[in-house]
Amino acid sequence: MRIVCVGGGPAGLYFAISAKRRDASQEIIVLERDPPGATYGWGVVYWDNLLDVLFRNDPGSARALRAASTLWQEQRISLGGSSAAYLTGYGFSLQRAALLEILARRATDLGVEVEYRHEVDDLRPYADADLVVASDGANSRVRQLAQDDFGTKVEIGGNPYIWLGTDKRFDSFTFAFERTSAGWIWFHAYPSSVGVSTCIVECSQRTWKGLGLDLLSAEDAPRMLEKIFSGPLDGHPLISQCRGRAARWLRFADVTNRSWYHDNVVLIGDAAHTTHFAFGSGTALAIVDAVALAQSMYDSGGDLPAALRDFDRRGRAALGPLQAAARTSMAWFERVDPYLDQDPVSFAYSMASRQGEQPPWRYPVHRVSQHPAVRRALRGLNSSARWGLARRRGEPVARRSAEG
Repeated sequence: MRIVCVGGGPAGLYFAISAKRRDASQEIIVLERDPPGATYGWGVVYWDNLLDVLFRNDPGSARALRAASTLWQEQRISLGGSSAAYLTGYGFSLQRAALLEILARRATDLGVEVEYRHEVDDLRPYADADLVVASDGANSRVRQLAQDDFGTKVEIGGNPYIWLGTDKRFDSFTFAFERTSAGWIWFHAYPSSVGVSTCIVECSQRTWKGLGLDLLSAEDAPRMLEKIFSGPLDGHPLISQCRGRAARWLRFADVTNRSWYHDNVVLIGDAAHTTHFAFGSGTALAIVDAVALAQSMYDSGGDLPAALRDFDRRGRAALGPLQAAARTSMAWFERVDPYLDQDPVSFAYSMASRQGEQPPWRYPVHRVSQHPAVRRALRGLNSSARWGLARRRGEPVARRSAEG
């Protein structure tokens, strides 16, 4: 079978890896429009459930990805420079460039051809392909060639946001909300790699225009934001340039499709669906798509139409609740003003409860968990759980003890 993957992001590369591991005889080529190493964006976050998928599917690349990742513990929420509140838990983050380099190397080792600087605007040159995998992102050119057949719907969010970096090292997933003369503005920050953190700045359209951020250049906007967030950043600078590209303000595109396949073209990752960054699962869902499509093809015994039907049916059914939760999360941040007059502990609970009503016992537990001794105990419990999960999936455990 000849397979052409358009787009060399996590979805396309991991599908190529997954498909090759199930059937090495398949001829797979990944076409990426950018040069090697070029990627827009800083870091991605994930949790233990993705590590479970990675280690089951391809332990070799899983070990490399985990080794390149950084552990963060707790979520820290501050309001206008006041004392912070905390949410328990932990997660992992990974520089996007490192993620792509590891996956591209693994795909190449398995016999996948990865071709860079290759723009695809027309599928006619690939008429001999048995399958075309559109893994070219939320603005998928392949999807746009037949978007009526896919039933594509794109809704644009209201809040402007921008992905930046900083050399301040965050140990927690940090939310910092700051009041300005034009309204509230905030960032989501987390470690990306050694010495570098990702910092996503977001605000309402009214605040964005009121501050004049819509008129500032790519060089001047970070300087203004550094002043606004000088406290949470401890005076560290914000970085706009990422691998030669200046960051720009965006609005989230909520992409849905009535069908994820048409004829021999199938959509995966952001080409098929997007989830708001406040939900933090875009990369994980792209990888889950990649595994699911490869497995459907393997299970079908060569019946490609049956494989695509199975992937579409199972994938959309599983994604529905997650995409709904992501929309709820996005809407909460777009309507956050009524919550911002609370104290940090109450505000943090509102943020943690944004998916729906909570049982009565949750709030007292949340308040107790703010005590330093309780937080230390919870971090210890999380470390034990993390060590157990690492052993179960065959992850080297010496690293777990080093991280505590």
